[in-house]
Amino acid sequence: MRFNPLAADARWQQVWDERQTFRADDASPKPKSYVLEMFPYPSGRIHMGHVRNYTMGDVLARFRRMRGMEVLHPMGWDAFGMPAENAAMERKVHPGSWTRANIEAMKAQLKRLGFALDWSRELATCEPDYYGHEQSLFIDLYEAGLVYRKESAVNWDPVDQTVLANEQVIDGKGWRSGALVEKRKLSQWFLKITDFADDLLAGLGTLDQWPDKVRLMQENWIGKSRGMRITFHFVGRPGGFEVFSTRPDTIYGASFTAIAADHPIAQELATHSPQLQAFIEECKRTGTAAADIETAEKKGFDTGLRVTHPLDPNLHLPLYVANFVLMEYGTGAVMGVPAHDQRDLDFARKYDLPVVRVVAPDGDHGEIGTEAYTGPGRLVNSHFLNGMEVEEAKAAVIARAQHEHWGKGTTVWRLRDWGVSRQRYWGTPIPFIHCEGCGVVPVPKSQLPVTLPDDVSFDIPGNPLDRHPTWKHVDCPKCGKPARRETDTLDTFVDSSWYFIRFASQPGDRPFDRATAESWLPVGQYIGGVEHAILHLLYARFWTRALQRVGLIDVKEPFTGLFTQGMVTHETYKAPDGRWLAPDEVEKRDGRLVIVETGEAATPGRVEKMSKSKRNTVDPGPIVDQYGADAVRWFMLSDSPPERDLPWSESGIEGAWRFVNRLWRQIDGIEDAEGEDRELDRKLHKTIAGVAEDVESLGFNKAVAKLYELTGAIEKAKPSASRANAIRTIVRLVAPMVPHLAEEGWAKLGQDGLVADAAWPDVDPALLVDDEVTIAVQINGKLRDTLTVAKGTDRATLETLALAAPNVVRQLDGAVPKKVIVVPDRLVNLVA
Repeated sequence: MRFNPLAADARWQQVWDERQTFRADDASPKPKSYVLEMFPYPSGRIHMGHVRNYTMGDVLARFRRMRGMEVLHPMGWDAFGMPAENAAMERKVHPGSWTRANIEAMKAQLKRLGFALDWSRELATCEPDYYGHEQSLFIDLYEAGLVYRKESAVNWDPVDQTVLANEQVIDGKGWRSGALVEKRKLSQWFLKITDFADDLLAGLGTLDQWPDKVRLMQENWIGKSRGMRITFHFVGRPGGFEVFSTRPDTIYGASFTAIAADHPIAQELATHSPQLQAFIEECKRTGTAAADIETAEKKGFDTGLRVTHPLDPNLHLPLYVANFVLMEYGTGAVMGVPAHDQRDLDFARKYDLPVVRVVAPDGDHGEIGTEAYTGPGRLVNSHFLNGMEVEEAKAAVIARAQHEHWGKGTTVWRLRDWGVSRQRYWGTPIPFIHCEGCGVVPVPKSQLPVTLPDDVSFDIPGNPLDRHPTWKHVDCPKCGKPARRETDTLDTFVDSSWYFIRFASQPGDRPFDRATAESWLPVGQYIGGVEHAILHLLYARFWTRALQRVGLIDVKEPFTGLFTQGMVTHETYKAPDGRWLAPDEVEKRDGRLVIVETGEAATPGRVEKMSKSKRNTVDPGPIVDQYGADAVRWFMLSDSPPERDLPWSESGIEGAWRFVNRLWRQIDGIEDAEGEDRELDRKLHKTIAGVAEDVESLGFNKAVAKLYELTGAIEKAKPSASRANAIRTIVRLVAPMVPHLAEEGWAKLGQDGLVADAAWPDVDPALLVDDEVTIAVQINGKLRDTLTVAKGTDRATLETLALAAPNVVRQLDGAVPKKVIVVPDRLVNLVA
């Protein structure tokens, strides 16, 4: 009989729902395990990347339940953000209705895949019963001095009329609108993440269950640099400015200085120079993301001013305003050392500035070409520093500068405070009120949540909250006079910085109950894409520490274990006119790839991550319709290590479907018989132990391989009690991976309850040890035969058996060996 997946899927999903099988019990005496996948944005449809991500977490959650743990495995929606506002503008619908309709559609899709989720804890960040508590926490952090407001330079998208993060500025343009981004000064809300820079950096050392690459990415993002501040004085006029350098050892290689376009000195000079003002305006249109700065052409404006080198009063260096210097980093000013910094070298070549090597590896004192030298070495062309190693020279420069009062050693961080203001509607309202008399006042907690008004219009670009006729007009909670609400909303990264705590505890009157949340936290296994390695994970680590500081929870690291899964990929296709084609729009005819509708030739492209932009996505819905949820789940686990990309293929899903039916045929054809099959028993117990180890270490493809092997061994075995037991047991072993088939098989075999509630099979340790060994029989060191004997067989018996082996008898042809060497349990070597 063939397995009927659609009937089984629907039947057991309904049973799990009715029985609330996967509802986590806060009061359970069992050991707790918190398994979480990064919650999705409700775009309207799940994709194969979602399916792979959630299948991995689901297998682990189901397995740990079978191992006797109380498992929390929740699901929710990261539901605020610009895509909903864009949809509102394009489709003339409200962001809320668009988002909630998408949530319902995606929830139905997830349920069809049979995930063991505790839907009673479902949350959406766009609902007041979530973001109202977020507002309360934001006020708590404000009162603890961790939230402040200041005027700051920002990336401004003139079309979307909102602030963009550096990462959202691509080639100087807004990531969504494509408009040239402007630099503006705006009053913004900030979270004091820099207060925790040292602790965030030190904490990475405790996260031994995180990928090394993620920890390194965070370490680089935090960017602790030991260096020094150096004062340069103007030539011929009073005053000067400070630069920060992480390479004070290279000070004798400096050939210019440069300041940011918004440095106070640049701003002052621009009032008398239209040319400089024009250059500053050009700089404002350059992206501030690190990648943009690295790839953009290095440009500068010579101010005409010169500064004195602090160690050589006869050396005067030019001062430029440069597009690659940012006011937000260090002091907003740098000393340019072209020989040992690539940006400085590119700049020096463009403006014909000196390039002086001051660090040289052994034996290489040659001139610098097109690449700056950034490696180790000894100082050259550096007067009193000559011959010193780099670190020794750094210390010597700092010591002299501090003695002579022209500089001092210091530590700086690449990390900047987190600007959380966004000029948009679809986000958490920032819970503050602006009063002319009282200043900025938090909304009383009794008045939370501050909810978004529904009657908004997106006909005009910009933030609808700004132009709403009534919403922003309120009385000051302190003095009672007319005041106005804050119309900025919070960055959506705030919403995802604490959702895992709300999953663990959801009282109505406060964000979470401390004792309940702490009983689940930290998340034991967190699973998601490596693209969230820095911002989301860093912000969540900060937010948890901030809540600890204000006494709301005693947890520092939110995620003990982190796994970053690979992408699901698919071949790309293009039409003759260059447009992308979806996989279902092409087919092979007579060995040629053609467009289904027109028969025109289609061009296959690279295998890439599934994406809407390249149309190489595969909708899980029709695949589940055809093959059932279990075949899709099995394929997601089987073909590739989970940390690597998984190429989608029709043959792969068909292979998974065939395996599901192989399992079903074994269950359907079970025969109760007498007798033992010691070899099958041993294979079974090794599989029980091996699959458990693989699932716990997230080696799902290894577990799948072991289950394939066991299935093959069962198929080859003759009817026996051992074979029947192996079939009953494999139903439990595959239950985390193919739960619908497992439930169907469990019921068919007459077992009690649900297999989802069944225990993981026990292992007989004795069966993990082989009691038979294969002995190699050699003549003069060459293999001639093998013996299968009981482990521990004595030397004399092994010698007798070896001499009687057919191939040995034939090779010796009556001759008597000169010597017999016996290595117990391994080999017999006959020296003829």
